[in-house]
Amino acid sequence: MKDFIKVIKIGGAIAEDENQLEDFLKDFAVIKGYKILVHGGGIIATKLAERLGIKPKMIEGRRVTDKGMMDIATMVYAGLVNKKIVAALQSINVNAIGLTGADLNLVHSVKRNPVPIDYGWVGDIDSIKASWIRAFLEQGVVPVFAPITHDGKGNLLNTNADSVASKLASKMADKDEVELILCFDQPGVMKEGKVISTIKAESFEQLKQEKVISGGMIPKLQMGFKAIENGVTSVILKSADSLDDEQKGTRLVA
Repeated sequence: MKDFIKVIKIGGAIAEDENQLEDFLKDFAVIKGYKILVHGGGIIATKLAERLGIKPKMIEGRRVTDKGMMDIATMVYAGLVNKKIVAALQSINVNAIGLTGADLNLVHSVKRNPVPIDYGWVGDIDSIKASWIRAFLEQGVVPVFAPITHDGKGNLLNTNADSVASKLASKMADKDEVELILCFDQPGVMKEGKVISTIKAESFEQLKQEKVISGGMIPKLQMGFKAIENGVTSVILKSADSLDDEQKGTRLVA
């Protein structure tokens, strides 16, 4: 019989706001069954970089990760943010473990091709060790993933948190029933001030043409639909403060 797993991703804005993070983790804690948390931390990383005199560089809305920025990303994502979340979960009786892709070789990536755009030390995921993740879940341990992976050659790589969540969900769906929840700063995908309750692949293309979906929302939905293609049962985009409400958000359907 298949197990049911929820893979939930939160962004850096929630991690930065202590009150939001506390409320989210309380809702996360009461979710029954197997669950995996993936977090970002870009806002905190940007602020720390600026304090250290390193000017973050963006190309087409994507962060360029040079060596200095890779060090900061590791400190913030795998250190400060990850351990704050793990400690907060332990305080509310959730036995969590903080992880990067390098730990136990859980998430292996390849450095992105510098042609046509060199994003630096940015990784694209090519393999995930699902057996280790299942072993944690079966022992009652909740994995909390920072978006840092590695290339197997001793190099850490900055990896998009939505991509980490989507790839994890897809890999776990090989053997289990998986729901992917992508939390962001809106109650769902919006059109004319209202949440779109469901989006099909064909309507996604139409919404892009109408500019209802644009910018960073495009890759978020693309990864969501890819997860569905890979066997993930459902993908939901919603605000973190409605995590406990099954009726809220935008659901992607095949």
